[in-house]
Amino acid sequence: MENIYLIIVVVLFALAISDLVVGVSNDAVNFLNSSIGSKAAPRYVIMIIASVGIIIGTTFSSGMMEVARKGIFHPDQFYFSEIMMIFLAVMLTDILLLDFFSTFGLPTSTTVSIVFELLGAAVAVSLIKLGSDAETANTLAGYINSTKALAIISGILLSVIVAFIIGAIVQFFVRIAFTYDYKKYIKYFGSVWGGIAITAITYFIVVKGAKGSSLIDAEGVTWIQDNTGLILLVSFVGWSLILQAIYAIAKVNIFRGIVLVGTFALAMAFAGNDLVNFIGVPVAGFKAFQDFNAAGGTVNPDSFLMDGLTGSVKTNTYLLLIAGAIMTITLWLSRKAKTVTETEINLSRQNEGQERFGSSNFSRLVVRKSMELNDSIKSVLPKKFYKAIQKRFTDVDESIATQKKNKGKKEEKAHFDLVRASVNLTVASIIISFATSLKLPLSTTYVTFMVAMGTSLSDKAWGRESAVYRITGVFTVIGGWFFTALIAFTVAFIVANIISHGGIIAIGGMVVLAIFFLIKTHAIHKNKEQEKKELEEVTRTEIENGNVMEKCTSEINHMLDTVINIFSQTITYLSKEDRKNLKEINKQVEQLDADAKSIKKNVHLTLEQLEEDDIETGHYYVQVTDYLREMAHALSFIAQPSYDHIANQHKSLNKEQVNELMQLNQEITLLFTNIMEVIKTNNFEETPKLLEQQQRTLEHIANSRKSQIKRIKKKQTGTKNSILFLQLLNEIKNFLLHTVNLLKSQRDFVINQRKIEDNRE
Repeated sequence: MENIYLIIVVVLFALAISDLVVGVSNDAVNFLNSSIGSKAAPRYVIMIIASVGIIIGTTFSSGMMEVARKGIFHPDQFYFSEIMMIFLAVMLTDILLLDFFSTFGLPTSTTVSIVFELLGAAVAVSLIKLGSDAETANTLAGYINSTKALAIISGILLSVIVAFIIGAIVQFFVRIAFTYDYKKYIKYFGSVWGGIAITAITYFIVVKGAKGSSLIDAEGVTWIQDNTGLILLVSFVGWSLILQAIYAIAKVNIFRGIVLVGTFALAMAFAGNDLVNFIGVPVAGFKAFQDFNAAGGTVNPDSFLMDGLTGSVKTNTYLLLIAGAIMTITLWLSRKAKTVTETEINLSRQNEGQERFGSSNFSRLVVRKSMELNDSIKSVLPKKFYKAIQKRFTDVDESIATQKKNKGKKEEKAHFDLVRASVNLTVASIIISFATSLKLPLSTTYVTFMVAMGTSLSDKAWGRESAVYRITGVFTVIGGWFFTALIAFTVAFIVANIISHGGIIAIGGMVVLAIFFLIKTHAIHKNKEQEKKELEEVTRTEIENGNVMEKCTSEINHMLDTVINIFSQTITYLSKEDRKNLKEINKQVEQLDADAKSIKKNVHLTLEQLEEDDIETGHYYVQVTDYLREMAHALSFIAQPSYDHIANQHKSLNKEQVNELMQLNQEITLLFTNIMEVIKTNNFEETPKLLEQQQRTLEHIANSRKSQIKRIKKKQTGTKNSILFLQLLNEIKNFLLHTVNLLKSQRDFVINQRKIEDNRE
């Protein structure tokens, strides 16, 4: 029996390693985003600083490990066998949940996950105990540490509001002090702001965090607490002088130093607060196993109460450092960490561009009411005061453009400036470190994300061009957080029931399932990254080589070939009432429509990289993307109604309708084949014949429409049948018009390019 629990302990630590990997992949976003988004330093420098912060931060997390042991439930009310089932269910659920979110690039909270997993698994095992005859005298409240659990959950929810508000307020005043053209004011306020920021970080990490460190003894903690004022004074004066000296002598941008120190502090705060989420449960399981072993081999695991977990026990430093090493290695190697990072940077970037999220009625309402509130505040404030404030925030684009020009091409890619990055890191690290000192496992994801959103709002990053999309994105992510809590509780509850009733066989099955799931999601993410990389590489190469025309020609021929195949299959399957294949066709149409939409959304990226005087090429490319998008759109209005008609079991098309559609199919297929050949060879002598061919097809469409009207008059077809047939004819007509427009656009561009080349000669 003892060997079984030894295996479970081994499995727990194996899952802990996996959990560290997937957890850091998700949470790296917390301390990397500000420095990466502002381009404070080369990526490898940022990674080195964050790595050192993680290693040191792990030694400050010892006190937080108590949360996993007794923060959510009363361990002294559970037997050893029950505790091990709870811990195993939590770890299995945690790696599956975090890996899923990381794969799809959604930042979620490892803290919320672990808290609700512990709660779900503990409730499941408690209910099993209550269902037994021997335990009917107890209640669920006797097993769950509801007071502490509610305090943790309330703290997490409150931190969302606090982080957003403090981030917005601090950013507002810091921006007033420095403006967007912050280089002018660094020599006056830069060192003071740096001294304040680093001193605040020092206070919460060193002074408040010392008592949770496994490296500082009781005497050291006492000395730090007795000399807090001196430490803060020396820190503020010392850092202010150091930063001012560095600026005066080397002309180094002080904000870069603040951001890098903040990155170190936030990585350290993250490791100190969040390490419990990854190894707290396995460490608690190991402690439970040690207590069980110490009681002797004759003790029954089903009757040995876990009183030993109620005490305060410091975690061995070597375990913390091993965990820190795994986290650091993951930070450097994980591709998923980069994917998750993109979401927050996208929502907080200063510049306009493609938005990841759409708009919603709620986001529109928020923007509308915010504008009304702004107008109300404007009317109340004195005009001179309002203008003075606005002056510190005006000419945002011009100021940023000036900074880009001064700093060169590398800075041009920054999503926001160093001023905002310094506020993000300083505020987030202070809030997290303060919570760690209180042994409250705050969600570092919630805090850093909401601070970033608060500073973005205050910094006018959410302009009228992007506000509705950014607000939708924020609420989508927040909604995902609540969804995480629900899923974490539910899945842990189910897994705990399965392994409690299924025993060793169920445990083995769940471990195999977890391994399979991890392999599957890794493959999904790898494929997505590869597709994205290939698309970006092809686009970049084509633009760098000036091959926009080749790019367009390739896209046109690919689209035409795909479109005509899908169209032909749709007509064929519709005539045969083949519901299964029509469903598959609609999936292809959705992908085609998404591809065309993506090309059109990214058109500005292509145009930005063209030469300034290459207006004709840009005009041509915009036309091409518009026509490709309209063709895909028309095709979707052919395929979807066809599938719906068959899926809803409406009357099939009659013989005359099928014959007319098949004839149109043949004519259109031939026309498309000829058009693709002309575009491929750029030989447009056959264009008049193609236009005549198109005209004949349009006449056939008109004749089919007249025939259908006659059938309706004679009541030969039903309502649904008629609606479908007329819609198909209308979309086929649109289809043809956009295709020929595409051909004409290609022809005009090629002729124009040839004239330009002739003039040069």
